[in-house]
Amino acid sequence: MPESRASRRARWTVNWFPAYRGTGARIEYIADDWLEVRVRLPLSWRNRNYVGSIFGGSLYGALDPIYMLMLIHVLGPEFIVWDKAATIRFLKPGRTTLRASFRLEPTVVQNIRAEAIRLGKLDRDFEVSLVDDTGTAHATCTKTLNIRWKAATG
Repeated sequence: MPESRASRRARWTVNWFPAYRGTGARIEYIADDWLEVRVRLPLSWRNRNYVGSIFGGSLYGALDPIYMLMLIHVLGPEFIVWDKAATIRFLKPGRTTLRASFRLEPTVVQNIRAEAIRLGKLDRDFEVSLVDDTGTAHATCTKTLNIRWKAATG
C-alpha cells in the first residue's frame, strides 16, 4: 500500500523529532492505513559505540515508539495506548545498516479492539527484529502495550 500525504507527513515529523532523530534511525515508510512501518538504522559516527558497532540504545530507540504509534492511529481516538514494558535481546553486533519491519494484521487489530471493549483494558505483546541485508537478526525486541477503551475508563 502506498504512503498517503498524511502518513508521509507523520514519517517526516517522527524522523525530525529530536529524541527519535538522536537514535540515528529513520522511518522509511508508513502505510496509509498504518498497518506497516519500515525503519532503517545505519551505522554512523553518531551511533557507533566504543567497539565499532551500533550502540545498544540506538538499537532499542529505533524500535521503541513504533508499535505504540501504529496502534494509536489504527485504533483511533476512542482508545488509549501506552507502552508498558519492553525487553531487547542483542544477538549480534550491528556493523552495517539494519532494518525493521513492523506489521499489524487486520484480524489482530479487530481482536484487540473487541477485547479492549469487552474487558476495558488489556496488555498485548508485539515482537520485532532488526536484521541486516542478509536477513540475519542482530536484535529482537518484545514490546508490551497497554490498550484501554476510553469509555471504560470514565
